[in-house]
Amino acid sequence: MGSLSLKPLLITLVIAAGLATRSLFDGPISKYTGVALYAVLVYLLVTIVRPTASPRRVFAVSLAICFAIELFQLTPIPARLAAEHRAFALVLGTTFHWPDLLAYAAGAIAAAATDATTTRAKSRER
Repeated sequence: MGSLSLKPLLITLVIAAGLATRSLFDGPISKYTGVALYAVLVYLLVTIVRPTASPRRVFAVSLAICFAIELFQLTPIPARLAAEHRAFALVLGTTFHWPDLLAYAAGAIAAAATDATTTRAKSRER
């Protein structure tokens, strides 16, 4: 998804969009848009770690990471860490909410579809 030189910009834009969505809007649309953008961010980070991985593989890994973080919220650890510092709440969340799993899936699907489309377009150009 994007060249390596564009990834820091894409990551910055996704973080800004997620924070803006949560601060400018209220309700479920804001919450689930933020959760979906979190999955897009994780997808981008996985593509940095494994730049040659297929969109399908990056999708699977990023979704597994998002699901693991959400399931981690079933323990008291994320809430305790969030009480220590707000950054933990932003990264790990604090409370398990099963609809977040659907929002993660939507974000990861959108990222993988975009990545697959741009990857195919680049291969046709060559």
